Amino acid sequence: MRILLLLVSLQISFKSFAQELFVFTEPASNMPAKSIGIRLMNSFMGKSDKTINFHVMPEVMVGINKKLMLHGQSFLSTRNDGLVTEGGSFYAKYRWLTIEDVHRHFRMASFGRYSFNNSDIHQEEIETVGHNSGYEIGMIATQLIHKYAFNSTVSFEQAKNNTVANKFPSNQSNQAINYTFSAGKLMLPKVYSNYNQTNLNCMIEFLGQSLLGNGKSYLDIAPSFQLIFNSVARLDLAYRQQIYSNMLRTAPNGVLIKFEYNFFNILK
Repeated sequence: MRILLLLVSLQISFKSFAQELFVFTEPASNMPAKSIGIRLMNSFMGKSDKTINFHVMPEVMVGINKKLMLHGQSFLSTRNDGLVTEGGSFYAKYRWLTIEDVHRHFRMASFGRYSFNNSDIHQEEIETVGHNSGYEIGMIATQLIHKYAFNSTVSFEQAKNNTVANKFPSNQSNQAINYTFSAGKLMLPKVYSNYNQTNLNCMIEFLGQSLLGNGKSYLDIAPSFQLIFNSVARLDLAYRQQIYSNMLRTAPNGVLIKFEYNFFNILK
């Protein structure tokens, strides 16, 4: 609970030269209106039996207007034999506060996600991105200060039965509070000359969860770097490492690679 209170307080503190683009979390800002983005996320997470659990998650993002953004995502995994489609999700984010200043701004948004999944429920951690059917609702705060970006989220997550055959275990907590804090810095270029320059962002993210039914929790750290090409394409490389946990998590540590490409002003 102390971690949650700390992150809530940081959410109202500290992004306009740095990009507020994080690897594991979404910022309060949206992509430009009338634009479409495609994203491919690949995670290679190590399991306790020394094998690798591979997840690939293709995603389509649509900027409806400057305040509303929609996502559609599918989940594929090698947890069982071969690469199998396990489900998908729908995500919406609405930015409702913007405070602009010279070389800085502060933004807040609300978001919601609904997911469906047919895989077996194999851990106590609740994760509606790739593991659990259910929903998540929360708030995001993002601050940009020159070349530095800070981001924090707090959300409530509810897990449901994945299928009739894969029901949520009655002895596990099906509700959780999630909390994150992210900080990043634009490293390159040192001086902007045009939008075609390749940008290098370095960041670190802290990702936590507390189960409401039994008080179990975890906290992860995830350093990463990010390359942005011609202001339209993005490549992320990150490593996620568990700092603390007293809940069952089958594959908490591993590498994430993400590629994204945006098509601006293509919707009428």
